[in-house]
Amino acid sequence: MRDSGGGEDMLTGMVVSTPGLERRWLWALCLAVLLVQVDTSVVNLAVRAIGVALHAPVATVKWVVAAYNLAYAALLLSGGTLADLLGRRRIALWGLGVFTAGCAVAGLAPSMGVLILGRVISGVGAALILPATLALVRVLWHEPARRAHAIGVWAGMNGAAFVIGPPLGGFLVALTGWRGIFLVTVPLGFVAVWAAHSLPESQAPAGRHLDLAGQAWATCALGAFTYAAAAPTHAAVAILAGVAASLGLFIVERRAGAAAMVPLTLLREGALTNAVGVAAAMTFGMYGLLFLVPLVWQRFGILTVGEAGFALLPMSVIFVALSHKTGRWSARFGAKALIGFGMALIAMGLAVVSLSRVGAPLALAEGGLALTGLGMALATGPNLALAAGAVAPERSGTASALANTARMLGATLGVAVAATVYGVSGAGPSGFTWALRLGALVVAMGAILAWRA
Repeated sequence: MRDSGGGEDMLTGMVVSTPGLERRWLWALCLAVLLVQVDTSVVNLAVRAIGVALHAPVATVKWVVAAYNLAYAALLLSGGTLADLLGRRRIALWGLGVFTAGCAVAGLAPSMGVLILGRVISGVGAALILPATLALVRVLWHEPARRAHAIGVWAGMNGAAFVIGPPLGGFLVALTGWRGIFLVTVPLGFVAVWAAHSLPESQAPAGRHLDLAGQAWATCALGAFTYAAAAPTHAAVAILAGVAASLGLFIVERRAGAAAMVPLTLLREGALTNAVGVAAAMTFGMYGLLFLVPLVWQRFGILTVGEAGFALLPMSVIFVALSHKTGRWSARFGAKALIGFGMALIAMGLAVVSLSRVGAPLALAEGGLALTGLGMALATGPNLALAAGAVAPERSGTASALANTARMLGATLGVAVAATVYGVSGAGPSGFTWALRLGALVVAMGAILAWRA
């Protein structure tokens, strides 16, 4: 069996799989990815409570979300390489340990600085967990039909997290305070580590190495552009630093050739670059929306934190209920049309929510949220499939990782920009409106990109 990079895959221990063993493996892998994905949405419900408890403005609190997403995005590609080099089970276990430690630091944080540090640590753990668990799914299930089922269940954890996250976050904040959303993860993290010990080890070190220079330049570039979005007064300097870091990344990746963390030849594939751009535009709008709406609902007394969590549920239920049908719809209508239409619906949803006054009346806000959930259901799966299918099979893993990196980068920038626009506009109705309109504009540009693919 071959890994995504073309190296020979070695499955150690000579484990003969049985239906019972496969169920244990899948349960362990799904628990790990569910913890990571729930963490990307559950924290949005605690933003208001964190700001009040630690006396921090929105401009600072946004880093509780953005720092996690930034660490996650910056290290995702290297996380996959480490898993291939050192063993997927080992890296998944290390990732779970780091992720759990970060949650403990965040839950016990005495200050905003320590809380943000905990979120960075958790993001590093997430970047190790996600590619390692997906690689294990791909190598442990040998029979194609069973492998397809396992991958479908693993991917379904993303939808499950989208449904679970908001109401769980609202419930925990109402019941235990904001620290509970982090501390509840600690015992679950230990359970996930225990479950992951049952997994066989596999690795594919042949022809692979960790691109430290590329990783360093990529991290600097992502960090600089995120800071530019978050700090308008220093944006010019930060953008220049980001451009310089991007140039450094281009130089070292060009020298590395096929061994690069991001092989430049892949970026010549127009379908892949379009899919990456669409992924970033989609999450830019969606994560900005999910950051702001619960915040203003609570700040202006429209909903309590618990009510806000459940008010986001219809959007996520629509996403989960329809996303599994997009494969059939793509075959019938074409992936390009489905992605473009889905992105247009997301942009319309953001525009509709922006017409409300800080999320009220609720009927208007819920209508906009329903449109965004429908649009995400139509666009997400086909776009990721388009990214993976745009390149040769031996590079499909790298292409998928690029698309997921773009998703997390878009999420990071979306939160940073939405919070900045909201804050500089006085943290009131006008700031809310303009932040969402900007998000709608970026998503609409993604729709145009999809239709032109």
